[in-house]
Amino acid sequence: MQGSPGRTPMPNTRLLVLFGSQTGTAQDVSERLSREAWRRELGCRVQALDSYPVVNLINEPLVIFVCATTGQGEPPDNMKNFWRFIFRRNLPSTSLCQMDFAVLGLGDSSYAKFNFVAKKLHRRLLQLGGSALLPVCLGDDQHELGPDATIDPWLHDLWEKVLGPHPLPLDLSLTPPGVPWPSKFTLKFLQEVPSTCSEELCVTGTDPQGPPSELQPFLAPMVTNQRVTGPSHFQDVRLIEFDITGSGVSFVAGDVVLIQPENTASHVQQFCQALGLDPDQHFTLQPREPGVPCPARLPQPCSIQRLVSQYLDIASVPRRSFFELLACLSCHELEREKLLELSSAQGQEDLCEYCTRPRRTVLEVLCDFPHTAGAIPPDRLLDLIPLIRPRAFSIASSLLAHPSRLQILVAVVQYQTRLKEPRRGLCSNWLASLDPGQGPVRVPLWVRSGGLTFPKTPDTPVIMVGPGTGVAPFRAAIQERVAQGETGNVLFFGCRQRDQDFYWEAEWTELQTRGCLTLVTAFSREQEEGGLSGPAAAAYLARLQRTLRFQTETWA
Repeated sequence: MQGSPGRTPMPNTRLLVLFGSQTGTAQDVSERLSREAWRRELGCRVQALDSYPVVNLINEPLVIFVCATTGQGEPPDNMKNFWRFIFRRNLPSTSLCQMDFAVLGLGDSSYAKFNFVAKKLHRRLLQLGGSALLPVCLGDDQHELGPDATIDPWLHDLWEKVLGPHPLPLDLSLTPPGVPWPSKFTLKFLQEVPSTCSEELCVTGTDPQGPPSELQPFLAPMVTNQRVTGPSHFQDVRLIEFDITGSGVSFVAGDVVLIQPENTASHVQQFCQALGLDPDQHFTLQPREPGVPCPARLPQPCSIQRLVSQYLDIASVPRRSFFELLACLSCHELEREKLLELSSAQGQEDLCEYCTRPRRTVLEVLCDFPHTAGAIPPDRLLDLIPLIRPRAFSIASSLLAHPSRLQILVAVVQYQTRLKEPRRGLCSNWLASLDPGQGPVRVPLWVRSGGLTFPKTPDTPVIMVGPGTGVAPFRAAIQERVAQGETGNVLFFGCRQRDQDFYWEAEWTELQTRGCLTLVTAFSREQEEGGLSGPAAAAYLARLQRTLRFQTETWA
């Protein structure tokens, strides 16, 4: 994002922002940096780390890295290639001696490896000769105000460092927060409706050169969608099976499947009404700046209906940047005043109370600000609302046991906050609503390697602990290992009640009978009040000790 017409970015300061983002937060922070650079008359480029030619770093004078930490200290998917390159041992220690840098990390302090990626990257850039403008910023999701509590003061110090050698000229001033920045794209409505097939081809084709991917997912037929918890159980859990015949999809135990969900028809209709959009209107999208790509999965031309149902995440909880842009676009005095307050540093407690804690959605916020929503230019839709991100599920089956099939275990997310309407997980509720018994159902999916790996030598015994739906990847592993003739499988499984949420009980029992599995169970609602105690606890521990001692002696 660069200056608008008539505004020339400062010539001597080229700022590059590179991000690694898994859920979109790091990308959102990166775009905030770009907006703040624009307000200060600075030229700025924003790119995902893996889309940037990393060898060009030696020519960059000023780089801000915004990195999330995922799982147990892992880098996000869109920076893994960069991560491997930057830690090559043969890189000279003076590689980045001309580069000033700063690292902004996003993490969760409830994890042992809090902001591990940002800390490690900061150290590595110093080893390669880079000069740090500031200590690494450690944004924390666990803070009551979220990562902004740390980011706000850090950014204040950053701009002082960046602008130190290049202060704003006397005839220029900081662009105030209420002034909108240029949109990324222009949206041009078409007078004639294009043929439907041209839109469909962009999303249904498979890549003949490789397996399905995010850019070209496989539209997998759903075979079954079965509830596997009892009718009186509080949680609706589904075992869903897909047919992957001819897809090129291959996987092993521990891999995950990614599924691209859609918004509900009622939410799409409500959104279009709030913004005064015709869902049947078609449009084309053009970037304002050269070198800025259009969203890769978005067909051209595209209908508003498809854009809202399959791309815009109107069911997500909006971030601070959403309120910032909405305030810029509002012409209603009272609504604008409230939006400016919610997007300000001083208003973050109010924003948390209004939006973050009750999990209020983008759609609900727009309905709360009707005058502003009705005045949103279509060009701003992709600036305002993030794209729907795919959801990952552990694969719960093995191709050795179920050829040409892929199964997942899905807990349907629904919970109550202080808002009247229950909060519902977008993907799990969308999947639960699909009924292959009523007609063909196809779901866009692709597979990637997971973080859970199993011994490559099948004769190595494995102890697995998988309570609740966490047992899914272990079912895939057990099926795979049993098919290879391995019997050294021990599974610890826990749930609430044997007759309500004991997933695959019959399958485990049959494997035990065949001598292929040792199963240890615990049912929390079938014990004494407060959990295991007294004789029950002693009996359980004795059973656990016998199981482990027996398996150890057997494997030895």
